[in-house]
Amino acid sequence: MQLTNTIFFILLSVLFSCSNESLTDEPQSKPLANKIEEKTTKKELEHNDSKELISKAELTIPEGYLLHNKIEGDLNEDGIDDVVLMIKGTDSANVVMNRFDDEVDRNRRGLLIYLSQQNNYFLAIENLNCFYSENEDGGVYFPPVLSISIKNNKLYFDYTHGRYGYWQYTFRYQALDFALIGYDASENYGPIVQKVTSINFLTKRKLTRDNLNKDNEASGDENFKDTWENIDIQKLYKLSEIKDFEELDVH
Repeated sequence: MQLTNTIFFILLSVLFSCSNESLTDEPQSKPLANKIEEKTTKKELEHNDSKELISKAELTIPEGYLLHNKIEGDLNEDGIDDVVLMIKGTDSANVVMNRFDDEVDRNRRGLLIYLSQQNNYFLAIENLNCFYSENEDGGVYFPPVLSISIKNNKLYFDYTHGRYGYWQYTFRYQALDFALIGYDASENYGPIVQKVTSINFLTKRKLTRDNLNKDNEASGDENFKDTWENIDIQKLYKLSEIKDFEELDVH
């Protein structure tokens, strides 16, 4: 009986060990890299007590700018909605005639992010010119449309380019700034997805999904080959330091 129990516990230990090893293997069908996240530490979300606190009614826009868009949502995980203002310059020198002889406003756009603290707000990010104008010349195509959103305490910048695809930047509040933690892009030709790229800057992993059926004419006929790579990155991009998203080479 004692020998039988010993054999049973040995077999149980082997099965448990194999189960643990399988958790470290890369699954055959893995979600996009941007879905894999690390927990935010309390230190990363600490308040900046050196900032001036103001009420929501006192939120302001710098002189020479106007409000272009406004969204609200919880970014610092305190249960209170924060405020993100997309602003736009008003320099008359940037109001020009385009190649179709239409007058267009080419002033660039930027961001103000006010975070909640103790039922008041402080200015966490002021980046006044990081986005191009919505009236940029797209050549033979329309320029990509920029939109901003907040979901699950993260800030998203989405560039949609109609039938040609999209790309998206994901930022998370940490260390008193917003760090770029994810990038996702889809290269399309009409309804056909040609290639999908997803980068997780926290795990330093990149997923490329290349469609092997690029010449097919119907959506749904894609056959993707997934390739995982490690990326070499020493530090995360900070939103406050990005001067121009057009020059941001995340690849």
